[in-house]
Amino acid sequence: MNQSLHQHNPFKRMLFGFAFSPSLESNLHEVVRLAEFFDSELILLHVGEKTEEKQKKVSSIVDATASPSRVCEYHWITGDPHTTLLDSTESLSIDLLVLGAVQHESLFRFYVGSVARKLTRSVKCSVLLLIKPAVERVACKNVVISGFKTSTLPNTLFQAFYSAQCLGANKATIVEEIANKSVKVIVDDDRSLIRSLRKKRVLEAEEDRRVAELIDQLPAVLTDSINVQKQAIFGKRGYSIGHYAEVTRADLLVMDAPVKTSLLSRIITRDIEFILSDLPSDLLICRAK
Repeated sequence: MNQSLHQHNPFKRMLFGFAFSPSLESNLHEVVRLAEFFDSELILLHVGEKTEEKQKKVSSIVDATASPSRVCEYHWITGDPHTTLLDSTESLSIDLLVLGAVQHESLFRFYVGSVARKLTRSVKCSVLLLIKPAVERVACKNVVISGFKTSTLPNTLFQAFYSAQCLGANKATIVEEIANKSVKVIVDDDRSLIRSLRKKRVLEAEEDRRVAELIDQLPAVLTDSINVQKQAIFGKRGYSIGHYAEVTRADLLVMDAPVKTSLLSRIITRDIEFILSDLPSDLLICRAK
């Protein structure tokens, strides 16, 4: 265990809401493994009645995981799934809520169901959406992080690099999405094309400097041994980073959570809606507590 890394742990308490679905075994193996990597306490919650048979089934799967002692509590609560999970994240002082995504009928396409979608908007903690949980670990090598300028971006970078470091990723790319309208040059001839390209280079340099300053402020243990890259993309926000994560085969995409009552909230919520409608990878939505 890396004590110097884990002393920065933003995810001390994890909550996983589980259902008795065909993916129960793979989900439990995945979340227990994550709790071990993050050095977190793991709480398991089922929205429904507790029976001896159900408890036995869950316990037997947990006992077969690599780190069963990470599970510190079981909760069985009847009620509305969204309300129950939302209330539990607060009453149990949860730092990270883990949810499963649903596969489309078409092959390898994933989306977030209505309950999970509502929770990503309403909870006050970070949310991790898993698309392909596995009994045997699939390595996380490539992390893509949204570098969109918000007041909470420093926290998002902190959580993103903590996650990347714990998961053993060797590459993290911070994507700076820049709207085409920011260029403010109408291209109608060679001369205007040159002006447009120059303007884009200026914007890219400004974004690179802004992100580099934030990375420099992170504890060195979070960025050590990770190949940190920056990538500016001109295009439609949300769609652009989702497409980039898909094309580069990201194992984890990290985005800022919308901040309520702000103008940016509507922008970020819209961006996340693009992603949630067709997840390119596991998705971490970061919130500062």
